[in-house]
Amino acid sequence: MSIAKRLKRRMPTVIAVIVLLAVWETWVDLGHVSPTMISAPSEIFAATIETWNTLGPAAAITGYEGVVGFLFAVFFGIMIGIALYCSHTFNAAFYPLLAAAQTMPLISIAPLFLIWGKIVIVAVFGLFPIAVQTVRGLEAVPQFYSDVALTCGATPVWTLWHVKLRVAARQIYGGIRVSAAYIFATASTAEYLGARKGLGIWLQAAYNSFRTPLIFSATIVIILMTCVLMLAVNASERILLGPPGDDEDPDADQ
Repeated sequence: MSIAKRLKRRMPTVIAVIVLLAVWETWVDLGHVSPTMISAPSEIFAATIETWNTLGPAAAITGYEGVVGFLFAVFFGIMIGIALYCSHTFNAAFYPLLAAAQTMPLISIAPLFLIWGKIVIVAVFGLFPIAVQTVRGLEAVPQFYSDVALTCGATPVWTLWHVKLRVAARQIYGGIRVSAAYIFATASTAEYLGARKGLGIWLQAAYNSFRTPLIFSATIVIILMTCVLMLAVNASERILLGPPGDDEDPDADQ
């Protein structure tokens, strides 16, 4: 896709954001909304610049925890997904436990932060969608891919790693994107419940001091870090698998 087409595709989003910010700014200014309830975008921007000397280091800590935890989640999520696909016994024994682990609120396991560490907690809560999409992707691979590989002399293990996983890769990336969307929010929540540094602690301090613009500043930083991570995931998919259109069968419509 050319740069012009990409810009044209993103233009509605840009316009929507500009209109939303303009309406937000006007509503706060003309409605005389209490600054403790909600802040105008201009106030949030000014507060972000003013406090960046403390907000930046806090974001760096949360970013490190989130990225490292995310990489662990990707690796172990795919490995667990493969194990769930290959072993019906393993699937029956551990899939319900894996699903149950995702329903636990972070506050209920706050004491474990001191033992496991925030990176481990982030990885645990991030691997579920990856594992699930790995299983579903492998199960959706048409049987003829395996039949052709095995007929040509490939072993079942080689077929799994070089054929099935390649065909299922797009769906696995879907799970990776879902995980990436929540990584930094999970990391900051973990910090909020038990840490000394990071965006979670920064948010807690802003909340306790009723500084609403700073709460929005930290929230925007989390959103921006998530967008960067999502762009990195999309870029890695294009590098490893090529553009989505490359997987289409050119003879499908004939």
